[in-house]
Amino acid sequence: MPTELMSIPGAAEAVPVPRDTPARADGLTDLVGLPRAAIADLLLEAGLAEPKQAKMRAKQIWGWIYNRGATDFAHMSDLSKPLREGLAHHFVVGRPEVVEAHVSTDGTRKWLLRSAGEEYEMVFIPDADRGTLCVSSQVGCTLNCRFCFTGTMKLVRNLTPSEIVGQVMLARDSLGEWPSQPDGRLLTNIVMMGMGEPLYNFEHVRDALKIVMDGDGLALSKRRITLSTSGVVPMMARAGEEIGVNLAVSLHAVTKDVRDEIVPLNRKYGIEELLQACADYPGANNARRITFEYVMLKDKNDRDEDAHELVRLIKKYRLPAKVNLIPWNPWPGAPFETSDERQVQRFSDIVYQGGISAPIRRPRGRDIMAACGQLKSSSEKISRAELDRRAAEKEAAW
Repeated sequence: MPTELMSIPGAAEAVPVPRDTPARADGLTDLVGLPRAAIADLLLEAGLAEPKQAKMRAKQIWGWIYNRGATDFAHMSDLSKPLREGLAHHFVVGRPEVVEAHVSTDGTRKWLLRSAGEEYEMVFIPDADRGTLCVSSQVGCTLNCRFCFTGTMKLVRNLTPSEIVGQVMLARDSLGEWPSQPDGRLLTNIVMMGMGEPLYNFEHVRDALKIVMDGDGLALSKRRITLSTSGVVPMMARAGEEIGVNLAVSLHAVTKDVRDEIVPLNRKYGIEELLQACADYPGANNARRITFEYVMLKDKNDRDEDAHELVRLIKKYRLPAKVNLIPWNPWPGAPFETSDERQVQRFSDIVYQGGISAPIRRPRGRDIMAACGQLKSSSEKISRAELDRRAAEKEAAW
C-alpha cells in the first residue's frame, strides 16, 4: 500500500498516512462513493456506453444504488441484459464486511467493520424522534485525546468516500430502509464522530457527504448532519464553505493547562484560536448553533469555576452555541473517573444560568463499548508501553 505524507496543514501533517486502500483482489471497481460524472467516465472507459448515453446510464445506475439499495447489477431491470453483464464484469456495488454486530440493552447497535483487511466501527443510536448514525472517517485516529479509547489506536489510514458512504448504506440495509424515502426513516441523522478526525481526511469526508446530501442520492439534509472536530483550525472555514453541515467542537476544557493535557492538539491550536475559528464558521447562527462537546472528568474539568469560564468564553466570542455535557465513558486502563452526577448537574445549571443551553447527554451503548470515546477495534490488544509509544509518536509530529 503506498504511503505519503498528509497534505492537509495541521498538527499531524508529518504523520505518514497510507492514503488509499489496496486494489480489490478481484480487480473490480466499487461504484459506491463515486460521483455520477465518474461513473459515466468509467462506463466509457469500459466500452459499456456510447458518449451520448453515458450520462443517462450513470444516472440510472446511481438511482439503483442510492434510491433502491441495489447491490446486484442483475436487479437493475431498466438496463439491458448485455449492459448488466458488462457492469458485473468490471464493477461492484460494495459494502464494508461486518466482522461483529452488537446490540445494547438500550437499543444502540454497534458494528465492527472491515475493509481491505483493516477494521473500524460505526454505531446507530435510536431515539423516540430520531435515529443517529455515528460514522468513522479513519482507521484508527490521528490524535491522542487522553480520555478517548479511540485515541489510543495508531493511525492506519484514511477511509475512502466508498467506505464512508458504505457505512450509511450498510446501516440502511440493516434497518430495511430501501427504497429510500424522505419520510418515516429510522436513520434521520448522521454524526461524523466515529473513529478518526474528519478534518484530517477532509477531501474524502467532503466527497462522501456530498453523496449523502445529494437530493437524488441518499437525500439527507445538511441540517441533519454534524461534523465533529477536535480543533483542526486551518480546515474549519473550508469545511463550512465546501460541506456546510453543522459543526461540533470537542472542547472538553477551558484552560490551557487542562486542555493541553487531555486534548494535546491544543498545543498546536489553542483555545482562543479555536474559538475565533468557531466565530468565523460559515453559516453559524442562532438557528444553526455550534455544539461544544464537553466530557465530564472528575476533579479535572468539572469545577464551578470551569463552568463560569465556559460561559465567559462563549459570550466573549459571541458564539451561537450549545454545550453537550457528556459523563465520561470508562474504558480499561484509563486514568480518569466520571464526574459525580450532582456536580454534572451543578455544572449544567451554571451554564444554563449564563443563558446557554447545556443538556446532559445520557450515555448510550456503554455495555457494548459503543458510547462516546469508547470506539476501538476489539481485536487490538496492546500494552501500556505501546500506548505511551504511540502517544509520543503522534505528539512528535506536532
